[in-house]
Amino acid sequence: MNKFFMLVSLSAAIAFTSCKSTIKETEHLGQFKVTSPLLIDTSLVEDYVCQIHSIQHIELRAQERGYLEKIYVDEGQHVKEGQLLFQIMPRLYEAELQSAEAEADFARIEYENTKRLADSNIVAPNELAMARAKLKKAEAELALARVHLQFTEIRAPFDGIIDKFHVRLGSLIEEGDLLTHLSDNSQLWVYYNVPEAQYLEYVTHLKSDSKMKVQLRLANNAIFDQIGVVETIEADFNNETGNIPFRATFKNPNGILRHGETGNILMKIDLENAMIIPQKATFEILDKKYVYVINKEHKVEMRPITITAEIPDLYAVEGLKEDDIILLEGLRKVRNNEHIEYSFQEPSTVISGLRLHAE
Repeated sequence: MNKFFMLVSLSAAIAFTSCKSTIKETEHLGQFKVTSPLLIDTSLVEDYVCQIHSIQHIELRAQERGYLEKIYVDEGQHVKEGQLLFQIMPRLYEAELQSAEAEADFARIEYENTKRLADSNIVAPNELAMARAKLKKAEAELALARVHLQFTEIRAPFDGIIDKFHVRLGSLIEEGDLLTHLSDNSQLWVYYNVPEAQYLEYVTHLKSDSKMKVQLRLANNAIFDQIGVVETIEADFNNETGNIPFRATFKNPNGILRHGETGNILMKIDLENAMIIPQKATFEILDKKYVYVINKEHKVEMRPITITAEIPDLYAVEGLKEDDIILLEGLRKVRNNEHIEYSFQEPSTVISGLRLHAE
């Protein structure tokens, strides 16, 4: 009898606990928050890794063979166009120039004498022609000797900064040996790769008479104080990555940027009539994004969506309508086609608590 009474009491306790759990579950379901997508003009900032290049960055090479006699500059020094940088020992080329000058003088005298004789019909016209040709050859060799001597002086072809030296004073230099590099950093070309979707957004919305402006974030996370302008897009996409290179030009008045630096380009992309929802209202199954849409019977229905842009805490999506009601919180606590009770949150109120830049 006591066992029977204990069994009945236990059954009643289980039933009471189950009933209490059901009541709590029902009360919990009534706390679900929902909202709707927000249709708005906004923008996002895309971040691209970039490479920074001097507008002019060239190799300075020897054009003559000889010993490096003088170095007039130092590594990292700013130089002016035409400034003398290196001197290759010129004695051999000076001697060759003197020899060529003498040969030219001799050929000129010979030509003038032959011309006087030809004018008096003492020598044939062919001899005069040969003397003229000999003079021209001597003058050409003189000009070549002057060029060889000039090549012993290496001068800056433009204003710039000297890179590290690849030779030292007294080195025996062969023709074509690399001496150093020269960089013009007054302006920098910044290269970065843009995916096809962003490229299409860019060319679709860009006005014909305007150019996109971009910012540069440096390696220390500081934003460069000059605004860049996108001036060039390469002709072809990379078939392996699906990207196309862009080139932005930045002025560098303070000389902060140097050839070979890296950073990140910040490119603002405008979104017109974008359908915005909170990221926390989405979930993923097998690499596809879904939301729970609440139908007229207060039942949740899974609906696939397409992400067109990602903003901090937000997505711009396709696959929803402005008047759809979507589940905002408790996504893991419901199942498809389950009936719920909810409280509606205004989209503007929900979005205002997240990071969004409205136009």
